[in-house]
Amino acid sequence: MTVSPVSPTIPLDAKGAHHGFLRLPHSRDDSAWGSVMIPISVISGGQGPTALLTGGNHGDEYEGPIALQDLASTLDPAMINGRVIILPMMNLPAFAVGRRCSPIDGGNMNRCFPGRPDGTVTQKIAHFIATELVPMADIVLDYHSGGRTLDFLPFAAAHILPDKGQEAKCVAAMKAFDAPYSMQMLEIDNVGMFDTEVESQGKVFVTTELGGGGTSTAASVAVARKGARNLLIHAGILEGAPETAGSVMLDMPDARCFVFSEHPGLLEPMVDLGATVEEGQPIARLWPADRSGAPPRQLCARLSGLLTARHFPGLVAMGDCVGVIAQPRA
Repeated sequence: MTVSPVSPTIPLDAKGAHHGFLRLPHSRDDSAWGSVMIPISVISGGQGPTALLTGGNHGDEYEGPIALQDLASTLDPAMINGRVIILPMMNLPAFAVGRRCSPIDGGNMNRCFPGRPDGTVTQKIAHFIATELVPMADIVLDYHSGGRTLDFLPFAAAHILPDKGQEAKCVAAMKAFDAPYSMQMLEIDNVGMFDTEVESQGKVFVTTELGGGGTSTAASVAVARKGARNLLIHAGILEGAPETAGSVMLDMPDARCFVFSEHPGLLEPMVDLGATVEEGQPIARLWPADRSGAPPRQLCARLSGLLTARHFPGLVAMGDCVGVIAQPRA
């Protein structure tokens, strides 16, 4: 079996606070014996569960990296039971250039799991995380937001799983995160996702979508920061009372949630995020981007609910997701 070329520069199982890197040798034009250096922090107080907290799975999503940088710099080993492993920018090559996918190999890390130890740079990073870090963890939180192309209502999410006992634990952890919205999420493409890998190993998994547009806000970062602390309290790693404000539970029942464009054009939103829409109601109009005097095409909701996500850039390509409708749970 090929051994992973990734090596940590800090111990992963020692008490105390340790900050370093996952070092991946990467020979390239500008550095023949160079390395990709992925920041990692391990804070351990001794006996107890392990939480793996990750951000920057996609490099243009910022709430997770900000919240996790803050946590890594402030978490006191004396105050925790167990261990917290923090990867603020797990896809560092993509994060460094503010792109969803790696500029080195074009890899979308969240479609590369379980990875390969002899594959591309992105596959090698994914393989180490899947085979070395995830098995150590009892609970995993992977932060996401909409990046440069989507914008979301801020929600934490868990998935519908075959193992209902595991699903119940994931839902409980999602609720403990206490984002303004909580979602039992339908994935349209779960092959190769970090989510799928973690869940297949039987772990408790929570993910998020906390905004978008390729930036962050004070409000979205506050949700991310509060959620990490609440989750660590829920896991028994931190002591204290969680900060709760109440969360609206949302469901994505089937593929009707998604509105895709079958044409390119100039996007005119007809409703804003959080608006209540009815089945058949236009959520956007698509104007021609290459001529004047032609009427727009209407893009309509396929079921009733809340507009939970929207396309962010003003121009739309054929096949783009324009909107997502989720339904509040009664």
